[in-house]
Amino acid sequence: MNRKRNALISVMAALLSGLLVYGIYMLQLRQVKFQETVDVVAPVRFVAAGERLTNELLGVKQIAKASYSDEMLLAADGLEGMEVVVPLGANEPLLRWKVDKFRLLPSKSQSTFGIPRDYVLSVSNGIRAGDKVMVYASGDTVASERLFDEAVTVASVKTAGNMEIDDAKNSSLMSMASGDKEAMYASRRDAIGMIDYINLNLTEAQWLQLDALCKGGKSKVVIAYSPESLDVGSAVPAGEVP
Repeated sequence: MNRKRNALISVMAALLSGLLVYGIYMLQLRQVKFQETVDVVAPVRFVAAGERLTNELLGVKQIAKASYSDEMLLAADGLEGMEVVVPLGANEPLLRWKVDKFRLLPSKSQSTFGIPRDYVLSVSNGIRAGDKVMVYASGDTVASERLFDEAVTVASVKTAGNMEIDDAKNSSLMSMASGDKEAMYASRRDAIGMIDYINLNLTEAQWLQLDALCKGGKSKVVIAYSPESLDVGSAVPAGEVP
């Protein structure tokens, strides 16, 4: 009986020893994983919103591989000339959504369409390039309703003299990038000129829908400013961790 009990105790002790060794191994493995590092792109100094990046502004920061996320950039290739959407701290890992380059250009699925003046019933006079707008249908042949489900981007707004509308001393785009709502409001108040031409970034389907509605002359569109203009974002491709 004692032999069986001693054998059982020996087996249990061996199992506990094995579990202890395995636990220590896993802890060491986790520690090694945290000690592994990866190089990510980071600014060498504070960078204000609206400032454009140069190669001299960008450096490399080592972080634990376990702290890496897909939003972080591994190489500075293609970042020169990018506009900073929000302020960046020195040595802060650069996230792809914090920079943008062509905010006023259409995406791959879009084109920039000049909306004919006789297609427009009204347009909010506070609209500026880079804003998001909602487009509504209005007319005798259709029920008044929102034409597109989502807001669309304004590529440019111009006067009859082909001049871009904005405040030359305090750009609305710069104020928007800095998140300064007061300065953005002031720049819109100080900007001079009535909107005669407006260009929107639309998909082909959106343009065809708008054109089919308005080309007969019985229906027009109303273009209204959207609060989505205050949202920022970007799409700079991120790399893969080696």
